[in-house]
Amino acid sequence: VGGAFAFAYWGLLHVSAGFGAVLLATVPLLTFLFAIAHRQERFRWDGLIGGCIAIAGMAVIFREGTSAGVPLGSLFVLLGAAACFAETSIVVKAFPKVHPVSLNAVGIGVGGLMLLVLTFATGEALDLPQSAHTWFAQAYLILIGSVVGFTLYVFVLNRWTASAVSYEGVLIPIVAILLAARLQDERITWTFGVGAILVLIGVYVGALRQEAARDRGTP
Repeated sequence: VGGAFAFAYWGLLHVSAGFGAVLLATVPLLTFLFAIAHRQERFRWDGLIGGCIAIAGMAVIFREGTSAGVPLGSLFVLLGAAACFAETSIVVKAFPKVHPVSLNAVGIGVGGLMLLVLTFATGEALDLPQSAHTWFAQAYLILIGSVVGFTLYVFVLNRWTASAVSYEGVLIPIVAILLAARLQDERITWTFGVGAILVLIGVYVGALRQEAARDRGTP
């Protein structure tokens, strides 16, 4: 949790919400690969094919991002955040089942302490927000984005496989891009659109299609 948020906020300093959301949409495929490495799930060919398609989309997005002046390091930092989010599901799945609230209290608490230590280590200022918009954003991140969001996430994770729960990442880019275009007037280019579509297709082939076939009873 600490590593995921540290990488995510660091990367988003120089990357738009649209780019960041599509990069974080690789979480389902990363979760699938990590689940295989931890022997929680079995290898599937459609997972490999989906991963290749997603990599092609990532290459398009990286090219678009660097041509727009986005630092290459920021893009890799966001990939590090995606890897941390993916590994979180694997680690939680390996734990004995506990109440979602208790698990999140420990996870978010330790993650918050890690970020506080990093704040002092990097010399960041500890100033209180002055803008009402900033206070509103903080309240939303704490109450809805963290407490409610993570509690619901762990609740579902206790009942599904790690790769199945990570499918929520497919919806993040769609919502984020639309909101960014509406609220922040971010421009959506054709190149970015093609890369985003390839990533989403890769996630579908590598993750969602298998789950749909399972629901239909198809081997």
